[in-house]
Amino acid sequence: MHQAVRDLEAEVGRDALTVPLIAARAGVTPSTVYRRWGDLRELLSDVAVERLRPDGAPADHGSLRADLEAWAVQFAEEMSSTAGRTYIRDALLGDPEQGNAVRCSDYAAEQLKAIGVRAAGRGEAVPDVETLLDVVVAPLMYRILFRPSDLSAAYTDRLVATVLGRSSAPPTPKS
Repeated sequence: MHQAVRDLEAEVGRDALTVPLIAARAGVTPSTVYRRWGDLRELLSDVAVERLRPDGAPADHGSLRADLEAWAVQFAEEMSSTAGRTYIRDALLGDPEQGNAVRCSDYAAEQLKAIGVRAAGRGEAVPDVETLLDVVVAPLMYRILFRPSDLSAAYTDRLVATVLGRSSAPPTPKS
């Protein structure tokens, strides 16, 4: 079903997507789609969550700081793209129970945990995952969705510096 959505979106455009069109492409009846997802919004939410899943483990840049800085820049770039913002909104809009939101949060947590495990293996002190989510990911998500004007590497580096205790003041975006 997810492939049918992706193919049709590329072929006819997002605004033309309908449950009957997707069902026909997938070779099922519309009632099958409605039984599984309820409506188009819920189906698009599931598709978005799959698209937001990271492709692989975060790259190793040799230190916790370098790994977090590179990860934060990549996260900001991917999520702030037009497609990334669309997927985030789809994931949330079609998910009244917030299960997909939790899955997306878990993706980030898993990536940060992998970075932390690798850094701990090198003997580095590592903030806990919840702290990384609160200090790095949460401000990034807010800016991606509501104030995308300053999502530069300098901004993400300031977030990382803050979480690692290298900055006493929280990061402030350039005006």
